[in-house]
Amino acid sequence: MTGETGLEHLTLLGVPPPDLVTIAAAAGFSAVGLRVSPATDGERRWPVSPGSRMLAETVRRCADTGISVLDVEAIRLDGRVSGGAGADGYRPVLEAGAALGARYVNAICDDHELGRLADEFARLVEAAAPYRIRPVIEFMAYRSVRTLASAVAIAARSGGGGVLVDALHVQRCGIALAELRAVDPGLIGYVQLCDAPLRAPADPLHEARAARLLPGEGELPLTELLAALPDDVTVTVEAPASSSASASGGGDPREFAARARQALAAVLSASESKGRRS
Repeated sequence: MTGETGLEHLTLLGVPPPDLVTIAAAAGFSAVGLRVSPATDGERRWPVSPGSRMLAETVRRCADTGISVLDVEAIRLDGRVSGGAGADGYRPVLEAGAALGARYVNAICDDHELGRLADEFARLVEAAAPYRIRPVIEFMAYRSVRTLASAVAIAARSGGGGVLVDALHVQRCGIALAELRAVDPGLIGYVQLCDAPLRAPADPLHEARAARLLPGEGELPLTELLAALPDDVTVTVEAPASSSASASGGGDPREFAARARQALAAVLSASESKGRRS
């Protein structure tokens, strides 16, 4: 696997973006994903709009630590915007992402009319091109794009978009690893790792947002998942848990980030060892 490893903001969503950069660097990560726009209603909005002090401070922390920004989140595709209005709606996230040097932007799919969703995703890809940011689409059991096949089809016809692979969603959507192996490697953006029991909970949304385990602490076949993906794929940790550290309490976020990096290192080492034995 690639040497690049990232810490996704959802893992420590209560930590401000500049501090997440510093914490990720201290833990040994080389990249971060940053939440510059809420992914759900009611989520806290960090003041990282273009021209803001927090955005400038985050850029400065990246320069000081050598941390790169892999991705920014989120642009919600819900069928309520189209054409020029949609492009205007995307612009603040794309401008913030460009200032941070982000390579990807995550599109949250909430439009159940998949044809319309595909058209809007293609417009997002076109709008993001001047910023040198690649939109990625993520399949989830509780959103409109629930299968790998749907995500791949939408990305493939978008004119440059990709697919984000999340270990939890692979399990909860019932994706066979053979399906992942068959995907054009050029369509795979990056992979987010966490762990969980094999059996799905009663509330999958709560699990995804607040009840994940660190890689290696559950039952997901993470080494097999990594083996099904391109060798050079970037691997990040997205493992939010109600007991994890945050800025407002629940422990030291620096300690939790260090645990996350150690957990990821163990899984990557196991994956590499298994590959050498095969």
